Amino acid sequence: MGAEQGSNQTAAGSGRAISVLIVSTLAFTVCFMVWMMFGVIGIPIKKQLGLNATEFGLLTATPVLTGSLIRVPLGIWTDKFGGRIVFFALMLACVIPIWLMSYATAYWHFLVIGLFVGLAGGSFSVGTPYVARWFPKQRQGFAMGVFGAGNSGAAVNKFVAPVLVVAFGWTMVPHVYAAVLLGTAILFWFFSHSDDRHLVASNASFMSQLKALKDPKVLKYCQYYSIVFGGYVALSLWMVQYYVGEYGLDIRVAALLAACFSLPGGVLRAIGGWLSDKYGAHSVTWWVMWVSWICLFILSYPQTDFTVMTVNGAKTFHIGLNVYAFTGLMFILGIAWAFGKASVFKYISDDYGHNIGTISGIVGLAGGLGGFILPIMFGALMDLTGVRSSAFMLMYGVVWVSLIWMYWTEVRKTEVMGAKAPASPLSRSFKH
Repeated sequence: MGAEQGSNQTAAGSGRAISVLIVSTLAFTVCFMVWMMFGVIGIPIKKQLGLNATEFGLLTATPVLTGSLIRVPLGIWTDKFGGRIVFFALMLACVIPIWLMSYATAYWHFLVIGLFVGLAGGSFSVGTPYVARWFPKQRQGFAMGVFGAGNSGAAVNKFVAPVLVVAFGWTMVPHVYAAVLLGTAILFWFFSHSDDRHLVASNASFMSQLKALKDPKVLKYCQYYSIVFGGYVALSLWMVQYYVGEYGLDIRVAALLAACFSLPGGVLRAIGGWLSDKYGAHSVTWWVMWVSWICLFILSYPQTDFTVMTVNGAKTFHIGLNVYAFTGLMFILGIAWAFGKASVFKYISDDYGHNIGTISGIVGLAGGLGGFILPIMFGALMDLTGVRSSAFMLMYGVVWVSLIWMYWTEVRKTEVMGAKAPASPLSRSFKH
């Protein structure tokens, strides 16, 4: 009888865990869709206001700023009060600002309202510890990967927003998104659960939690995440206008092709979590960085015409990626970063399981700040050089730094430890 009761309790707990995972992933997808809204509606707004590339970069990045800064306190509140109430309150707080976006007319209106809309981006630091604590340690990587697949909201935005923009104008998008977010919040409340055993007693302040940045490992994970998540956010915001400007595509076609990067970059995160559980966070992240380095090197090369004097006279050659090759490379990069986003958080769950909410908030903050700073830098570089692919040149340099850092702190350290380890009897017998 006792065994049967225990089995029923286990089944009920498992059912609640799956329910939490599904509804949290849905909520995060909608929040991310809202967070990336300017990636599409920013294009007609840019035309309406006559913005340059730097101003457009700031416009798209503004929501990312508050979505990043709020992540640490949200992670702390999730540890202290529970993910269910924090997630629900966060979604409700974003509904009115999203609705008001359609009434903005001046540039500063969009920037100010965008700061409030950006709160939706903080949902990641709520959902990650909330979901993880419902699963055993050996399955947390996969669970966080499934939840993180909500990043695909960036792709959903690229499917939905262009249709609304073409059919009704950009002002319809905030109205629809506000209604969808409100409905999602209500759905979340009825199908999510809470467990007091998941609460962590903490009276730590925002600044005291930031002291975790003194830990070299936390700082390193912040660097990794600023690429795989910050770069993902930045390029998700940047790609639609890149396709329009570089290849002269219609906004709907541009958004569809841009989704070839955003969709795998979100959906495949669950596979990255599974791979990280099986092979370890380091192995997955190491390969992610190398694939990123190669893709970004090729993407960095600008459209080039050069003339060579031949025996038959001058001959001009063209080197550059066509739209199909470019999209293929972006697709591969999206897959790599999907795996990387999951593997970085596997590092965190392995090393900081006791305060995963706080550490995930700090690392998420770093990733979000990357997503805020990079679009502005993309725009400034394009205004300065006139070369659109300068965005990829910048990302290439950031990945190069991470590869070096990872080699000296992880790969090289392992090699040295392996060299110092005593030889096994079998290896000694081979030497003799």
